[in-house]
Amino acid sequence: MRAPARELFRDSAFPASDSSIFSSFSTPLVQFREEITWRRPQEICAEPRLFADSPQEGQVKQGLLGDCWFLCACAALQKSRRLLDQVFPPGQPSWLDQTYRGSFTCRVWQFGRWVEVTVDDRLPCLAGRLCFSRCQREDVFWLPLLEKAYAKVSGSYERLWAGQVADALVDLTGGPAERWNLKDLARPGGQQDRPGSQQDRPGASEPRTCRQLLVLKDRCLISCSVLSPRSGTRELGEFHAFLVSDLRELRGLAGDSILLLRIQNPWGRRCWQGPWREGGEGWSRAQPGDESALLAELQDGEFWVEEEEFLREFDEVTIGFPVTEAGHLQSLCSGKALCHTQQLPGAWVKGQSAGGCRNNRGFPSNPKFWLRVSEPSELYVAVLQRPRMRLTGRAPVGDDHASRSPTSCLGKDRQAVGLHIWKVEKRRVSLPRALSAPPVAGTACHAYDREVHLRCELAPGFYLAVPSTFLKDAPGQFLLRVFSSGRVSLSAIKPAAQSAAHPEGLPAGEWETVQLRGSWRVGQTAGGSRNFASYPTNPCFPLSVPEGSGPRCVRITLRQHCRDVECLPIGFHVFQVPLDGGAQGASSLLLQEPLLSCVPHCYAQEVSRLCHLPAGTYRIVPSTYLPDTEGAFTVTVETRIDRRSIHSQEMLGQLLTEASFMAVMKS
Repeated sequence: MRAPARELFRDSAFPASDSSIFSSFSTPLVQFREEITWRRPQEICAEPRLFADSPQEGQVKQGLLGDCWFLCACAALQKSRRLLDQVFPPGQPSWLDQTYRGSFTCRVWQFGRWVEVTVDDRLPCLAGRLCFSRCQREDVFWLPLLEKAYAKVSGSYERLWAGQVADALVDLTGGPAERWNLKDLARPGGQQDRPGSQQDRPGASEPRTCRQLLVLKDRCLISCSVLSPRSGTRELGEFHAFLVSDLRELRGLAGDSILLLRIQNPWGRRCWQGPWREGGEGWSRAQPGDESALLAELQDGEFWVEEEEFLREFDEVTIGFPVTEAGHLQSLCSGKALCHTQQLPGAWVKGQSAGGCRNNRGFPSNPKFWLRVSEPSELYVAVLQRPRMRLTGRAPVGDDHASRSPTSCLGKDRQAVGLHIWKVEKRRVSLPRALSAPPVAGTACHAYDREVHLRCELAPGFYLAVPSTFLKDAPGQFLLRVFSSGRVSLSAIKPAAQSAAHPEGLPAGEWETVQLRGSWRVGQTAGGSRNFASYPTNPCFPLSVPEGSGPRCVRITLRQHCRDVECLPIGFHVFQVPLDGGAQGASSLLLQEPLLSCVPHCYAQEVSRLCHLPAGTYRIVPSTYLPDTEGAFTVTVETRIDRRSIHSQEMLGQLLTEASFMAVMKS
């Protein structure tokens, strides 16, 4: 097949070069550096197509890249056409269309919103074949194109080496994912106490069993992982993710129930020689004909394991929440539609709102949120943290944040995070007293997961939700999300120090007003607070106070242009320029102590400071708390006009005296 005779799109932001494959040259990919070439699908096969005709043809297969965690999450898209259309917008021109232009657009969910990422269709190859992900039918290209878009968001293909299936599921579905520790499932009764996940009421664990997976198999994606293979089972691989593609319950010859799980290895080859392999001893317990029927269903890379064997050899199960046709998440426990969603951003700020866990006296200073439940509801409440290491050096199309948001990040880039919820009688409540009582729901412990969540059933009323880091003064940003079967509302509680953020009433008199517009831009003017070396890169506005009879009354107001739910922590400092200010650069000036400040940084649309400034030259520096946080703002400076009121009173007194004298003369 020939490509149309037109110039095809070349993505300069994610070029067909080493910079798109490698970030640190620290993975086994480096040995193929000189052999990798880039080809478009029509240069790889005669008749490329975007999607397969059957799930078997579109089955995911892993290549040289260690991104089995991401590929397992991609398989979730094959269970829901709605999800697939969300991630891969339909109607895009492909290779047989006259309007084909050599580019494709995917959507990835990033920190609260769907982001469009456009890539060209040049794909890494070895010896003319795709060297990273591919489908079972190698003329189907939705998977390698989505993998390329995700690599672009992350910064490079190499950044996809190793990760969590749960993180990729969040990015491809926008919903949470649940992780079960299989060693806890193997305990008597199937009880478990999972750190940092869905533990709701302290001391009230919910049973989890493989039988529950049997109920969920048709509604959601189920993945399993091996973290440390047992002796003699190295064929499973260490830190490797698999798909649970089916579960089947058989009636054994002895009348017992046998639960088999069909496991798919993204490597695309069968790697398990257990008792349920072809000719294995396990089939002797099953009914005649079961072996031939079930083995005939297996695709490349698939094998059967029994429940006991599964619990012994695998370490973890990850489950993506099912999505209804209306687009609502469904509870994994009850199957109820979670029709109501709320989300708000927040941050732990060192010295202000990073109070640490409940073991610390500073815990009450953590960010706090009101949760109002209007009717009996099942809720999933999640805390998604934004990775601290965010710079990748390129900005994907359509997203200001993706360039600094590696989707696969190591635990050291995250804080250990937990979440607790308290029932309160009313919104006006003594916070120290409320937080000293046992919470009605909470995560079992603080976990180094990108997202932790808990499930709870709450009666109508007011609740207090407090996300926290384990260590005190550990900074970070997060997104608090609530998924509920009933009506709920979520709002942030502004800290007491934030009362200074509200504008004060101006004293009587005439005021001169000047408005200055600006913005914080990544890599340019988003320097963050004075805690960061990049602070001098923030916008800097001049302020001149003229000579007068004394200090002038000045009000400075910083207002960010955003919705309430998207507010960044903002503040500003004012620096006085020395009389020989020309001899001192702006950067060195901002390293000095400010004359006055409007801090701590507040999650408010507007912060303000009323002050008295002597005549002179000043610099106003507005900032967000964390660097590389984008936003637009307006600085308003209101200066009281000196009208020499004393002189006016003298003139008025003289006129009154003269008027009185004339009145006496007339009489």
